[in-house]
Amino acid sequence: MRLVPNSLHQEVAGTLREQIFAGQLAPGSFLDEAALCEGLQISRTPLREALKVLTAEGLLRHEPRRGCFVNEVTEQDLDEIFPVIALLEGRCAYEAARNATDADLAALTTLHERLNGHALAGRINDYYATNFAIHEAIILLANNRWLAQTIADLRKILKLARLQQLHAPGRLAQSLSEHLAVFAALKNRDSEGAEASMRTHLTRQREALRELTCSQRSRVAS
Repeated sequence: MRLVPNSLHQEVAGTLREQIFAGQLAPGSFLDEAALCEGLQISRTPLREALKVLTAEGLLRHEPRRGCFVNEVTEQDLDEIFPVIALLEGRCAYEAARNATDADLAALTTLHERLNGHALAGRINDYYATNFAIHEAIILLANNRWLAQTIADLRKILKLARLQQLHAPGRLAQSLSEHLAVFAALKNRDSEGAEASMRTHLTRQREALRELTCSQRSRVAS
């Protein structure tokens, strides 16, 4: 695939970002600059600019005299990130409860009905997609670009971990209940309730991931 010159390093960064999120560039893997230049048909200059972008985003780490590697997300990273993103998305829910119009709430009603249907049918991938759409809608309603940008940056790091918290026993039903609590507060224009419910939702995601990790380690050990 030949990339056009317009904002070339951004296009290269986008291509590599997609490969990282898809698992084609695995956590911990080394990025061979010569091979990447050949595969993308570009020179080293735009590639190195792209690597700087991804390093600044936290997706890559640069080691002097060795080069760039795909970052690995540790349990400590998750313990540190989730409280922060819970605070940020909680604030989004607070603002959304103040800003949402009747039309906004009608659109969220449709999304929550879809979420409920996916949960009842056990369609986890579809649930994830609708869940994401709901979070994005609430962030948009907050109308704060700094909150939106910071959350987007943190989400990029979380995507490295390829998290699957909905596979934890009972988590799908629990997640749906949490979403409905957030939505109830939004409909009631209860800013503080929406904030608290969203923070609880994100905190329980981390708890579910921790339980899932412990369970997987136990199975491997046995």
